[in-house]
Amino acid sequence: MSVEIDPSILEMIEECYLETVDEAMGAGHSKLIAHKEGVTGASMLLASMTSMEDEEAKHFVVSLNLRPGKTGET
Repeated sequence: MSVEIDPSILEMIEECYLETVDEAMGAGHSKLIAHKEGVTGASMLLASMTSMEDEEAKHFVVSLNLRPGKTGET
């Protein structure tokens, strides 16, 4: 995927992912469920801030390889 995203938007996406994961895990959800919620939240943010379609935004967020407890390599 060759989409260019502004570094400030990438930072917001990562923060959204990590905050959503923290909230989900704090509510007692597994790392898998927390990861899925984080991807969903971050992709919704990305889609709302760009002209990306929902699925394209989701694939982009997944490509960032974010994981619970790990900062992405953005």
